[in-house]
Amino acid sequence: MSKAIENLQAALKQAMAGRPQIGGFPYLAENSAAGGRYTQSVVPARMPESLSDEDGPVVILGTPLSSGTVDVPPFNREALIAALRIDQAGKSTFPEFLEASWRAGVVRYDVGVMARKVAYYGCNGEEYIEDYPAVDVM
Repeated sequence: MSKAIENLQAALKQAMAGRPQIGGFPYLAENSAAGGRYTQSVVPARMPESLSDEDGPVVILGTPLSSGTVDVPPFNREALIAALRIDQAGKSTFPEFLEASWRAGVVRYDVGVMARKVAYYGCNGEEYIEDYPAVDVM
């Protein structure tokens, strides 16, 4: 196992242990992206697809939301915001959030940890950017 994988696994364990049920995303982001940024592909992965730290990039392959050839749903900003608010209120799991994001036409999102912003993207260049609060991770 590489040092990068060890770092990622330790960060995710720490993030899950310290994150509150409501408003937990900032804790995951702060712990998961030592390199300051990570990208999540909504399809096919269910976990952050690529994370980088000083020891190199890591890819986590998750269970696909679907398989085969599928139509990409149209980007729906309101549906995405609704999915975000449900997740922020602690009323969805991460897989449920990804599923709702996919139904809202999100194909990937970028987390900028230093700027504390998440940019959600549709397949035709649509974009929704949202700030998230700073948190103290110990």
